[in-house]
Amino acid sequence: MAVKIRLSRHGKKGYSFFHIVVTDARSPRDGRLIEQIGIYNPNTNPATIVLDGEKALKWLNDGAQPTTTARRILSYEGVLLRKHLQGGIAKGALTQEEADKKWNAWKAEKDAKVASKKQNISNASAEAHKAAVSAEAKVNNERAEAIAKKRAEAEAAARAAAEEAAAAAKAAEEAAAAEATEEAPAEEAQPEA
Repeated sequence: MAVKIRLSRHGKKGYSFFHIVVTDARSPRDGRLIEQIGIYNPNTNPATIVLDGEKALKWLNDGAQPTTTARRILSYEGVLLRKHLQGGIAKGALTQEEADKKWNAWKAEKDAKVASKKQNISNASAEAHKAAVSAEAKVNNERAEAIAKKRAEAEAAARAAAEEAAAAAKAAEEAAAAEATEEAPAEEAQPEA
């Protein structure tokens, strides 16, 4: 029986995540499995990988063949490096202490890279948020200035209309007064005649 380490798809359409499983090569992708050894979620940034490295190493040593994607995940998590180092120990090229030292140095470097990437992502999102807030504040200020300008124009137009109405009323009063004064002498002139 050929044993494979591969991914089994789960989740909804457009938002899938995967179980890393050990299964018979003849079984379907999401079919019967021998053992689940981890989870891979590509929807997060960076991708979330939870892997039981000891089980994966045991299956690799027992002859399980990983698929291309599973091999990349195992390499990313350092399982293939540990298998390589164990081969060196078995051949006598390394001691267990040297292998552990190399493994710990590699793991520390890998963790530092992942932490740096997470920090860069959070910094970029914070800067993007800050830029969006400043752009929104700029747009709000421009809108407030435009509204204030329209209000000032409306107030000026209202004042001008009020002044015109007052001038028209004053002119009407003066015209009425002028008519009244013109009519009054004409009335006085009629009784004398």
